[in-house]
Amino acid sequence: MNYDVKGNLKKVLADLPQGVRLVAISKYHPNEYIEAAYEEGQRIFGESHEQELRHKVDTLPKDIYWHFIGHLQSNKVKYIAPYISMIEAVDSLKLLKEIDRQAAKNERVIDVLLELHIAEEETKYGLTPDACRELLADGAWRDLKHVRICGLMMMASYVEDERQIRSEFQIAKSLFDELKTRYFADEPSFCERSWGMSHDYHIAVEEGSSMVRVGTTIFGPRIY
Repeated sequence: MNYDVKGNLKKVLADLPQGVRLVAISKYHPNEYIEAAYEEGQRIFGESHEQELRHKVDTLPKDIYWHFIGHLQSNKVKYIAPYISMIEAVDSLKLLKEIDRQAAKNERVIDVLLELHIAEEETKYGLTPDACRELLADGAWRDLKHVRICGLMMMASYVEDERQIRSEFQIAKSLFDELKTRYFADEPSFCERSWGMSHDYHIAVEEGSSMVRVGTTIFGPRIY
């Protein structure tokens, strides 16, 4: 292993205040890197490709909590439903219903986050704040007994302008507070604000993130 995973992980964890959890983004990185982080006590890892994730689930320790962090197609849900701990990027009611259906088949409840699209890049997936409000106002999600909406996730614009990044995080936090009050006031599980990545997690923590997704800073450039 030619990258100091353990040292880098310790530095990131030292930056995080109490109550903020780390999702170590391990996609495109080999098992030995994940094992090094695991030896340091890291248990939450993020992947975005079903086949790569399946291999890692089969070959790595069973007490790892796997988060699916990429864009998820409905027809892939059945493959990850037996074991996934959280699906972080739900961007439609259709996907939410399919997760519920597959979770029911596996006799489990799957935790999910609703993905927001606030950044200016057109390439990013997610619900606009208004679309997110509409999805919850519609109420169909209340009938889904095998998914649990635990909060919101988003990616800020990949720009140098710290004010823009901070503003986008603030929009997400404001929406989280609004939805918490309106729909989830009595649901302690609706508590996750997943924003902040390698280049901006310091700002994200200042703007209310409860869970940061850091990969490159820990594992180095991706190995494709």
